[in-house]
Amino acid sequence: MNSDGEPFESSSDDETYEIEDVAFIGRTFEEYVRMFDLDLQRLDGGRILDCPSGACAFVAEATQRGLSAVGADIMYRGDYGDLDTRGDLDIEMALEGFDDAEELFEWDYYGDVDGLRDHWTEAYETFLNDYPAGLASGRYVPAKLPDLPFEDDAFTHTLSAHLLFLYADRLSHEFHIESLRELARVTAEEVRVYPLADFEGTPYPRLDDLLDSLRSDGYGVEIRSVPFEFQRGATEILVIDCA
Repeated sequence: MNSDGEPFESSSDDETYEIEDVAFIGRTFEEYVRMFDLDLQRLDGGRILDCPSGACAFVAEATQRGLSAVGADIMYRGDYGDLDTRGDLDIEMALEGFDDAEELFEWDYYGDVDGLRDHWTEAYETFLNDYPAGLASGRYVPAKLPDLPFEDDAFTHTLSAHLLFLYADRLSHEFHIESLRELARVTAEEVRVYPLADFEGTPYPRLDDLLDSLRSDGYGVEIRSVPFEFQRGATEILVIDCA
């Protein structure tokens, strides 16, 4: 089921990564730096949105480094115990999806499935340790795309990972357009989205249409290579210039 309790269907072909839900798992700060090709000096002095933030460690560690960061996710409606339980279950569920599908992924960064588990667990634990204080201070905000509870240009930079494009078989093209427009609305300078492919590394089939829509709205768009690859072929981000 997805976060709203509606079932998701996934294919059962050989050599296919299978997952039944939009998983509540996280990535470490270092993974974010690589997958978004971040220049941390450029982020200093600004305000960063991570959406959907999930169980990622970015907001927690960015705050520790003196950066101003906010995470938004539908799951932040739950209490600590709910998220703790969900995180454990989703890590195991997501790892089970690699059975007979490891060849679809590049393992240079993680080494193997155990290394991936270590990264996901580190991110999730860092997030959980920060969540109670962060929720109380407004650092974590319950929110759901494509309708975010933020003012126009509330953030200088927005990062969006592992929802759009990745779950293209379950999320409509209209949802993608509306979500990107919403992320751009709340961002004064730049939105970055990763990856641009699904779990099998298949590029989003209507990316050109989506880029044309954003250009028609007056945004600059660029597809940029990044020094990170896990899904095979997923080595690019979408950059939206909102300035």
